Amino acid sequence: MNKMIFLGPLYAYIYKTYATRINHFPLIRLSFYAVDKAILYTLFFIILRYLWIKFKKKKTSFHYEFWLVVFVFYVLLLFALTVFRDGYFLWQFKFYWHRPLSQINLKPFIETMKLVNGQSLVDFFYNLYGNIMWFVPMGFFIPALKKKPIGFFQMIILGALISISIETLQFVLNTGVTDIDDVIFNTIGAALGYLLYFVGKWIKKLIKI
Repeated sequence: MNKMIFLGPLYAYIYKTYATRINHFPLIRLSFYAVDKAILYTLFFIILRYLWIKFKKKKTSFHYEFWLVVFVFYVLLLFALTVFRDGYFLWQFKFYWHRPLSQINLKPFIETMKLVNGQSLVDFFYNLYGNIMWFVPMGFFIPALKKKPIGFFQMIILGALISISIETLQFVLNTGVTDIDDVIFNTIGAALGYLLYFVGKWIKKLIKI
């Protein structure tokens, strides 16, 4: 991995203090690196977004732009964690176009159940609940930021397509295991996020009454 641009000193301190105490420290290293990349590209987005608003003379609000930036940061962090793990720029990644399709697991829950009997249940819980929770913000932010209403089944399809895009990129970049379970759990997460958004809207209306 490349050196971190923003979080290097903080990571160095945490590594020195906790590396020998935490069994899954490589996951912490990956998380720091992903956040560092997400910060960099979010800054790029903010600059481009500002220039676009000025050029188009678009009317907007600070509230909307703030949450849009939060959503973009989340999406960038998600892809940094799952796909673009080992570099900062696209030219640093190698495409593996000739990987056999047999390496894609299309049988639901086979690999997830194997993790139950693995060396650590942390992998099982991360694969199951992590894949769900990572997509909850997707289901929440998209209807919140979209100006036109989006239906529940539309959100499910969109969540599934985004998950499939991640799994496809993992396959061609050889940066992760392409598994149907991830798509299932991600889609469930997006659906839960969508429901949470409308529960929040309903509660907000009740409070105003």
